[in-house]
Amino acid sequence: MQWITREKPKIDRLACPWLIRRFIDAQAEILYVPAAEVLPTAARTGAIPFDVPGVEFSHHGPECTFDYFLKKYELQDPALHALAPIIRGADTDNHALAQQAAGLWAISAGLAYNIDDDQQLLQQGMVLYDALYSWARHLQHQPHTQQPEELLLAQVYAAYLEKSRGRSSPAPAWTSQLRELIQDHLDTNLSLRLTEMADVLHVNPTYLSREFARYFDNLSFGEYIRKLRIEKALGLLDSTTYPLAEIAYLTGFSDQSHFTRIFKQHTGQSPSAYRKKWRPT
Repeated sequence: MQWITREKPKIDRLACPWLIRRFIDAQAEILYVPAAEVLPTAARTGAIPFDVPGVEFSHHGPECTFDYFLKKYELQDPALHALAPIIRGADTDNHALAQQAAGLWAISAGLAYNIDDDQQLLQQGMVLYDALYSWARHLQHQPHTQQPEELLLAQVYAAYLEKSRGRSSPAPAWTSQLRELIQDHLDTNLSLRLTEMADVLHVNPTYLSREFARYFDNLSFGEYIRKLRIEKALGLLDSTTYPLAEIAYLTGFSDQSHFTRIFKQHTGQSPSAYRKKWRPT
């Protein structure tokens, strides 16, 4: 059986293939393609699409695609249901759902940053989720801390998190979908417009504009996109010898001058000065 989803996986698009191969179809083939090609390729090949808007295997309300797989296939393993809020919290940026959600996001984001090939990333994801499953099934009640004072601190922190969970409300499902759409567009160097994002998500653009900052670092859509572009530029300046004009293009700026101006606004120095400081020749 073939399953197909968007390229550049991080949380749901690694967790769901793991779940499929471990509990549904061990021989399943997972295809990663650009977002615009998912449904046409699925129609042509018969592959089942998942974690894309408008298909059966996707987000439903506050729950993510992993949750839907558990319900659809009636998977009752307690360890899987222990993993579900961790995955949902990491995928929707609602880290209050589970203590481990922020850690899962950090590891997944780091893997995605380090590994460009989606199939290689999936291989690492299989190892990651095998480990999480073993923890959930055998080790989740085994404390790491042993000293009484360490245990007391851990208990106090756990009580604080539990209280915080009671006060927090889940982020709307569109927030995680929008976050992934933005990342997909950044990775492919496509233009980003809030109205286009709203159309894809079937969300009113006025509502999306008004609510955006609430879930995206208290930044407007434009500010958030510029922040991500600069973060991507910093990575390229650190890890490559690309000319500044090419980095400007790869990060979606209209030209090198525009890139330099925005970079300096965010970092206080020009791209060339940053590179000279951190990558001295």
